[in-house]
Amino acid sequence: MSLLVSIDPDNLGEAKETKAAPDRLLAGDPSFRTWELDDSRGGEVSTGIWEATPGTTRSIKGETFEFCHILSGVVEITPEGGAPVVYRAGDSFVMKPGLVSTWRTIETVRKIFVVVG
Repeated sequence: MSLLVSIDPDNLGEAKETKAAPDRLLAGDPSFRTWELDDSRGGEVSTGIWEATPGTTRSIKGETFEFCHILSGVVEITPEGGAPVVYRAGDSFVMKPGLVSTWRTIETVRKIFVVVG
């Protein structure tokens, strides 16, 4: 196990492909691809790249903390009871434990993520 992990978005290998869970799907038919690049501390910390096609889903963070950096695309996140926030390529944000939101992918989005939970 290396203590230094490089992330090369142009050389990812095979992705895990999934769809939105029926109880989370709000609009459209988004598809998701996830490249798990590293996990540490017995799976408590995971790092990778995630991609979603357009559509709207309900996001429930539960007990996880997630840092995101948008590589491409556009997404609008609306926290429950809050105002929508739009993120584009180059933007970074953190979703804290307990966040419940609507995640609307406007243009296919690809992000680097680090999840702690």
